[in-house]
Amino acid sequence: MILSAYPLIVVAAIIGFVLIPSRRILHLLAAVESAAFLVVTGVLILTVPLPATDLGPWNGIFFADHFGVFLAVVSGVVFFFASLYAGGYTERLMETGELNPNRLRLFYSGLALLQLFVTLAFFADNLGLFWILAELTTVFSALLVAILAARENIDAALKYIFIASVAMLFSFAGVIFVFEAARITLGEGTLTWTVLVQHASSFPPTLLFAAFVFLFIGFAAKSGVVPFHTWLPDAHSKAPSAVSAILSGALLNVGIYGIIRAYSLVHQTPFAEKASLILFVSGFLSVGVASLAMLYQTNLKKLIAFSSIENMGLILLGIGVGSPVALFWVVIHMLAHSLTKAALFLSAGVLHRQYRSHEPGADDQIVDVFDLQPTAAWGVIVGTLAIVGMPPFPIFYTKFFLLTQVATVSPWLLAATLVLIMIAVAGMARFLIREFSARSEANVQQPHRYIVPLGMRLSFVLLIVIVTVQGLWFPVQEIAVISQIVAELGFGGV
Repeated sequence: MILSAYPLIVVAAIIGFVLIPSRRILHLLAAVESAAFLVVTGVLILTVPLPATDLGPWNGIFFADHFGVFLAVVSGVVFFFASLYAGGYTERLMETGELNPNRLRLFYSGLALLQLFVTLAFFADNLGLFWILAELTTVFSALLVAILAARENIDAALKYIFIASVAMLFSFAGVIFVFEAARITLGEGTLTWTVLVQHASSFPPTLLFAAFVFLFIGFAAKSGVVPFHTWLPDAHSKAPSAVSAILSGALLNVGIYGIIRAYSLVHQTPFAEKASLILFVSGFLSVGVASLAMLYQTNLKKLIAFSSIENMGLILLGIGVGSPVALFWVVIHMLAHSLTKAALFLSAGVLHRQYRSHEPGADDQIVDVFDLQPTAAWGVIVGTLAIVGMPPFPIFYTKFFLLTQVATVSPWLLAATLVLIMIAVAGMARFLIREFSARSEANVQQPHRYIVPLGMRLSFVLLIVIVTVQGLWFPVQEIAVISQIVAELGFGGV
């Protein structure tokens, strides 16, 4: 019954968005709605023994295991800070005429529905239902990208819908193949994850491998990995920064979640090595393409977006290894990447408001950044150190152990990946040194300082604090939960 609270919260919030006239209360309501999702997930953790398939009227449709609950918490944190940030950010958008005030209610309603579908996707106990929810996240995230109604935003949203939806048609074929594989073995078809995991080893291996290939195409497009990545830099960079944080910090996890679930099935068959090869190739290409693109990037938000592609590639390499230790660090990397990337996009959003170019497609010209926006500048710097894997931030550990696992498969793959990671680090360092050291010319007046609302500032500062604490302290309970996730996926004990 507790899962019913999620849609009830969204319905109540949307009614409030429609009826409440005060914009200030609308901003507050959006943050409260996101916080309520975290509260419900917390109650679920405390009251429902995991894994749980008996969820009242949702029995057979939804289930709760450690992996789903873990990602629901991560996405809830990202949505909460993005919603807190959105209040001041949207006010500025309306002041500059970029956002029509009449669309504010649509923006917050779309944000609430997107959070609902992302959260329910992590609880779906049916592959077909997961496919539907993943498609719905595409629709509402594209809506939020296009909410500004600028031509470049609409183009980015349409590109996203086209690539993701076409790729998801392939994954729909994979859903049919899985159903047929279950029918051949069990006598009747099923798409229930919990049943599929139990019997995957007895399914026709060729058919299950074909299903994995088709499922991978759709879910890889959702997670923005090469060669299905072309939508991601435009959508993440053109979207309002609160939306960019959600796209990178929460939405990409939906695709990775689907890939891990699909791989957990084919991993039980003789085709596990071939499935791993697909993951290795796509993962390596993602790291390579993103790293080279980052080396010459001139747009901060696009630079951060390419970093997301790089990190998704690293996650695919870890999944491809397929060992319990590799999957353990993949899950931690998903957590660390989500929070770090959200902090980066929110920090970058402040700089975008400060230096936004009024020419369509032109890059922001960052000057005197430590005079005008020191907090956001340090947010970007610390976030960059965290995302490239500098100690003591958590991605230092995840990259180290994931690469150690990659070395057990191929030292050559490890060496090539290390070179590409160094190129990515160089690209980000080059950008920050060039842009953050720029000063106004002596005869040019310094730009007017943008006053950052408290909610915006708190959002990225608190996220950076959380990321830093995560790197310094791995609670025993967190290690136990992630070890349980690996075991429940069928990869054995860590």
